[in-house]
Amino acid sequence: MNKKICLVCSLGGHLNQIMELSEFYKEYDYYFITFYRNSASNFKNQEKVYFVKDPSRNIFNFAINFYQSLLLFFKENPDIIISTGAGVAIATCYLGWLFRKKIVFIEDWCVIDKPSLSGRLVYPISNLFFVQWEELLKHYSKAIYKGSLV
Repeated sequence: MNKKICLVCSLGGHLNQIMELSEFYKEYDYYFITFYRNSASNFKNQEKVYFVKDPSRNIFNFAINFYQSLLLFFKENPDIIISTGAGVAIATCYLGWLFRKKIVFIEDWCVIDKPSLSGRLVYPISNLFFVQWEELLKHYSKAIYKGSLV
């Protein structure tokens, strides 16, 4: 049975990092969840992408993001959720946890010595949690360090 993978992340560096895993996920049925910017239009032509509201640390935006993520979760029913952050990924990760899906979180490469907010929120529910800097292992006791994606 072919696993379905949800790749959820913010645009920019978070997306660039998750794209570094393409050799792995291209073997599976996969799709992306991110938020829309004009720069994303070319990306949408190349990949299966869904756009949700960027929560931007705003409770009302997060509520919209959660609802949109819930609809996409039921539509796609992923087996695995992989994320490099940031806020756009939190709702999808928690939905995955609620429905007993595998959650793989990769702390952002730019996060060197202090955990990110999305990392702190997803760490307790993740099945695998990777850091890209050894310094972060003191903050995440279950984390795995294998170097950086970049």
